[in-house]
Amino acid sequence: MKAVVLDTDDRYRVTELDEPVPGPGQVAIRVAYAGIQWGDTMVRDGHFAVPRPFVPGFEASGHVVAVGAGVDAGRVGAPVTALTASGACAEVVLAAAPLTFDIGGMPLRTAAGLGWGAPTAYDLITTAARVRPGETVLIHAAAGSVGTLAAQFARLAGAGRIVGVVGTADRAGYAARFGYDRLLLREEFPAKLGDEKPDVILDPVGGPTRAAGLEQLAAHGRLVAYGNLATYEPVRADTNDLLMHGKSLLTYNSNLLSRTHPERLADSARRALGLVADGKVRVDITAEYALGDLALAVQRLAEGTTLGKSVLRVA
Repeated sequence: MKAVVLDTDDRYRVTELDEPVPGPGQVAIRVAYAGIQWGDTMVRDGHFAVPRPFVPGFEASGHVVAVGAGVDAGRVGAPVTALTASGACAEVVLAAAPLTFDIGGMPLRTAAGLGWGAPTAYDLITTAARVRPGETVLIHAAAGSVGTLAAQFARLAGAGRIVGVVGTADRAGYAARFGYDRLLLREEFPAKLGDEKPDVILDPVGGPTRAAGLEQLAAHGRLVAYGNLATYEPVRADTNDLLMHGKSLLTYNSNLLSRTHPERLADSARRALGLVADGKVRVDITAEYALGDLALAVQRLAEGTTLGKSVLRVA
């Protein structure tokens, strides 16, 4: 089969590999599309320690072609989307059966766009932050895959006001399509908020942005940290100060959740998928790349020029 390999010299190459065989609890998927996500940049840059050569790709859509022991053979032939540990940038990928989801009549291209971003955004709003009707939600990286989905989930949860933070005016124009009430440029946060105090802040940025967010939170507000786009430097919080104002600093890690409580992640993925299938939430795929262009796709994501979701066309 054809596959993209991230080699020991940090270069992506299209090569021929043997097709993998599913083990117990696994399915093999003939890949139509692979989703591109932030984890791909982290693997490339060495923030995830993986043995190389490595077949990248953590999100796939396609058709089940084989199943391992303990998996219903009736799944063979089903169109699915899957969260994978690796290997989606290949013609065949293995995925855990519980994290492989039937998509019915949903287009395979759209299904690949859900990826890890859809359950992450759903959980950030409904499970971690527990957004309540009427609350103000502020979302950093508002024009990205998670941000555009989180804004829609927040509206469905009854948020009264949704504020987005983006890097450029072009990204603000794009994010405005997803229901934000107000958009700020990154350098305007938090000064341009004025006296506005968000009840919920979703923060994948870290560093000074995280520290400023904790200061800006309303009483009883919740800041959910789920990444470190800007820096891995630790952010220290005074728990006594948080206690006095009823503020909470929470974290969310979907990768960890997939290993400790995969059933929870699977439930959120199915709920998010259902909302997309019903037309209540929109996945916006703005770029499609050929198998040999993965390096370009990952570089554009790392540079912050990607809007919404990108996918890799495999089949």
